[in-house]
Amino acid sequence: MPHVPQDVLDRLAALEREVRQLRGRAQMRPAMNQVLNGDVVIGEGGRLFVRDPDGTNVFETGQSATGDYFTRMRRDNGALALTIGANSYPDDDAPSQMVRMFSRAGDIIVMDDYHADRFLGRPWLPLQMHPTKRQAYTGTTYADAWIGTSPAMNAVARLSLQTWAGDGGAQVQVLLTYQGTTTVDEWDCPANQWTGRTIIYPLHAIPFMGSFTIGVQHRAKTNGQEVETRVYSAYTRNTFNEDEAPDPPLAAVATAPATEDAPAPDTAPSTGEEAPS
Repeated sequence: MPHVPQDVLDRLAALEREVRQLRGRAQMRPAMNQVLNGDVVIGEGGRLFVRDPDGTNVFETGQSATGDYFTRMRRDNGALALTIGANSYPDDDAPSQMVRMFSRAGDIIVMDDYHADRFLGRPWLPLQMHPTKRQAYTGTTYADAWIGTSPAMNAVARLSLQTWAGDGGAQVQVLLTYQGTTTVDEWDCPANQWTGRTIIYPLHAIPFMGSFTIGVQHRAKTNGQEVETRVYSAYTRNTFNEDEAPDPPLAAVATAPATEDAPAPDTAPSTGEEAPS
């Protein structure tokens, strides 16, 4: 047997111990319930689900079956609480990452507008409308019966009015003022009776939270005959269909990219101024 120095055997034994340690460490896994540094990425159509002990999803995010990306928060009974994007209520194609908040009974209590991107959809909000001393009036020139200024929170204004006209009949008009005045509606009222009117008007060219004024004016057609107008409801609501979506604000139109059909203006004009979905 050749002579092997003892220190060489000791060194080989030490190397074997180090190799065994390295192999063991290479097979060790970090704790699977923490992310201490770096990102967690779920891509290529993947989704993340958080479930309570009985298996009910309480949080979901990822790509829906229709291709858009969504986030859902649910109560522990599985009922929707908050959604962004697809939410299966009433369908699975909510546009442009629409946001909805649900009551415990399942009704939508807060949302943005399905057809009007810049507006609140729910809740609906009242319009400021205040009577004047000419709410009952005998003149033949238009005078304010009701007037009020409100911020534009929802996309569509709705007013319900009723007017009494004496002999000769009367006329009523509703005006909206925002950077100018627009006649929203005007109608005749037959003599010696009440005439009802419901007005639904998208808030064209008004930015979100822009202040606008609505005035209800009336006049008697015969001097000395009384005309009286009452406002029974006045509020703003969400759009019910695409046709109710208001035109964009003038500033947005002025800064939009030019096209062959609609070139951008050199300067912005200086004046211009119901079942839930």
